Amino acid sequence: MDLHGTSIINDKGHLQIGGCDAVDLVSRFGTPLYVVDEALVRLRARQFNEAFQASGLKYQVAYASKAFSVMAMCVIAEQEGLSLDVVSDGELYTALQAGFPAQRIHFHGNNKTIAELDMALHADIGCFVVDNYYELELLNERAALQGKTANILLRITPGVEAHTHDYISTGQADSKFGFDLGNGSAEDAIIRASGYSHLSLLGVHSHIGSQIFEVEGFKLAVEKLSQFAIRMRDQHDIAFTVLNVGGGFGIRYTAEDSPLPVKEYIAAIADAVITNFNSAKYDIPEIWIEPGRSMVGDAGTTLYTVGSTKDIPGVRKYVAVDGGMTDNPRPALYQSKYHAILANRATDSNEETVSIAGKCCESGDMLIWDLELPKVNAGDVLAVFSTGAYNYAMASNYNRIRRPAVVFVKDGEADVVVERESLQQITCNDVVPARLQKTSLAK
Repeated sequence: MDLHGTSIINDKGHLQIGGCDAVDLVSRFGTPLYVVDEALVRLRARQFNEAFQASGLKYQVAYASKAFSVMAMCVIAEQEGLSLDVVSDGELYTALQAGFPAQRIHFHGNNKTIAELDMALHADIGCFVVDNYYELELLNERAALQGKTANILLRITPGVEAHTHDYISTGQADSKFGFDLGNGSAEDAIIRASGYSHLSLLGVHSHIGSQIFEVEGFKLAVEKLSQFAIRMRDQHDIAFTVLNVGGGFGIRYTAEDSPLPVKEYIAAIADAVITNFNSAKYDIPEIWIEPGRSMVGDAGTTLYTVGSTKDIPGVRKYVAVDGGMTDNPRPALYQSKYHAILANRATDSNEETVSIAGKCCESGDMLIWDLELPKVNAGDVLAVFSTGAYNYAMASNYNRIRRPAVVFVKDGEADVVVERESLQQITCNDVVPARLQKTSLAK
């Protein structure tokens, strides 16, 4: 059994995370329950920092908070010396409420509103990643109104797409994000940006994919971005001081996944940057990256309580849990795969193949297909691994199901960082207009 981080099977035959028995966690906090291994999150942060320190380059590691945005996570990011990537006023507000230093916040997004730009400018955040011409002009106008100059990166679509084991280089990438490198819009945007009086152009940003298990795509993206930087310097006398190569570093969800160690990704990026910029006698820019999933993904485990079963002879056995697509929509959205065990009977031998169904009123609410488990009983605790990224972040109240609590565990201590929603909170924003409060005509 391949466990993550501090997880072990204890002498009771129970899954233990961060020194806390999963069965005890369920007894204390209920299910579904997101459990985050704090030590593993901190380890990942330190691995990224140490890998860059070994390279000798100037850098920023910005945690991509869209993967998992709660105040406690922002506090950990700050304590570990990370910067922070936000994509909405909600994520920005969360960071500021947590006391995260505004100068280390980078604001992303392809359609930032006026209110979001004004909020970020007022907070004096460190950088805006500008995605389009509309934003370029709007941000300059809003910065002028506040008498400020905003630091910006331009998001560039470099024509490199990477996903898991595959990467391709295309002349023009089809994406809703960024200025395209192949059709000339990137160059035009750089020239325009350098002419705005309330914008300070630091450099460019790119993001080539997700769940990337090799380094070739990153190396190719760096090569294209460096060539572009050199051309902008030579033809327009515009020099970049920052090169942001995004995120997308893979994690292990199942035995099929084979991500590289953090240091191998960073070493490849650093080597490509040094080689390409040194060859052109170009001062090496500060390198920024944006790990999200790779910072928190495998640190998360979701605990469920087993309920009903349905055995269709010769076809399939369904085992239902008390959560589903409301706390983990990724299998329904992306056909994502997960691994799970019975946390209360982790040493029992597997006896049957089952499929894990959620409780939503949707046939597509399936968490795992064809999972080998011991004979499953109602009341068993199912632990689904690698749920730290894009699970809580994408949770919903579909069917008016309450969103789970989130618990951080470390050294035998468990702390709630997000309370379980109450039934009262489900209706707290509902309003019944006066015209609907009249006595019903139906008798």
